[in-house]
Amino acid sequence: RQIAGDPKRLLLRSGTTQNRVLKKRTQMNSCITGLQWGDEGKGKVVDILAEHSDIVVRYSGGANAGHTVVIGDNTFALHLLPSGSVRPNVDCVIGNGVVVDPDTLVKEIETLAQKNITLTKRLFISENAHVVLDYHKKEDQLREESLGKNKLGTTIRGIGPCYADKVGRSYAIRMADLRKLEKLKAKLKTIVEYKNKIFAALYNAEPMNADDIFEKCKSYADKLLPLTIDTTELLHKSIANGKSILFEGAQGSLLDLDHGTFPFVTSSNASPLGMPAGCGVP
Repeated sequence: RQIAGDPKRLLLRSGTTQNRVLKKRTQMNSCITGLQWGDEGKGKVVDILAEHSDIVVRYSGGANAGHTVVIGDNTFALHLLPSGSVRPNVDCVIGNGVVVDPDTLVKEIETLAQKNITLTKRLFISENAHVVLDYHKKEDQLREESLGKNKLGTTIRGIGPCYADKVGRSYAIRMADLRKLEKLKAKLKTIVEYKNKIFAALYNAEPMNADDIFEKCKSYADKLLPLTIDTTELLHKSIANGKSILFEGAQGSLLDLDHGTFPFVTSSNASPLGMPAGCGVP
């Protein structure tokens, strides 16, 4: 089921529908998506429905997407965490279709912890989600600067280069790779050597240090591996057990890589069509 449009209209539906959606926790799997270029009010709708859901799932995009949730006197600006993370009784999933910036994710987790909101045993990250690293951000910035007047307006968060590596496969890093640090160290050396050749040849830019990136990955592993699992299996079991799941879209359908206003789009499928591939639930 897809819900889109003005959040206020959602709340003005008939009493029967509103009671069913907002008051009774019966199994209902919904996908909240924007039908424009983002900023349609998805975060508000997701927050309203998340309170009455068992699980909220992010299935696409990365830290380039932002949702603002206001609860009482507290305002939460989230870029990677699902909006349901501010609800203590809601589990949260970051699906395989999301590219994870560990720096951003760890900071968001720590920020919520400072406000006495813990995500222990209720945040789950897909082991197949790809990881945004420093060389992705550098590549993003160098490429955007080189385009001059023809630049795309990227957020310089490394999203596009990370998705490009995902498609290219050979130089991609997934969350599961953090489990085998020695293999990861060797792989990073190869990747960074390759990236440095591009940086020097195309942009005359300074090289990056593979050891520095590896040390950061070791820190990420300590903090994020306990949360990293097969989220597709988790979601299928949850559905079989009658759980209500809310799938949270990022950005908007007109920014969809395949169906948006190309080339001025994002690097992922931001329409509802990205949901099945981005979390493994048909």
